[in-house]
Amino acid sequence: QVQLEESGGGLVQAGGSLRLSCAASGGTFSSYNMGWFRQAPGKEREFVAACSRSGTFTYYSDSVKGRFTISRDNSKNTVFLQLNSLRPEDTATYYCAADLSTATTTQRMSAGSYDYWGQGTLVTVSS
Repeated sequence: QVQLEESGGGLVQAGGSLRLSCAASGGTFSSYNMGWFRQAPGKEREFVAACSRSGTFTYYSDSVKGRFTISRDNSKNTVFLQLNSLRPEDTATYYCAADLSTATTTQRMSAGSYDYWGQGTLVTVSS
């Protein structure tokens, strides 16, 4: 079983940047596909980005494409999400998630496909 812990959230002005980290423990990190999701108050959890086991393949929601970058370092059991050109609408709690078996793009973008979740880190973007 994998335990996930996010860090790096905070308060930033619009146009600023943050780098989120998600450290994994337990299991074999390189066996897991990883994803980032976010949930704003009063809204459903939504897909942000995902990457394959090696990090070779990456996937993004249309709302963050070109601004956010997902990457991973399997030697450090960590996945990252670089957030650039932040907007007030990016304000949310960001969660990382892990799954052994996501295969299709649709699965990677679905929260229900992931088995393990972190507790989340809050990102607040002021205008």
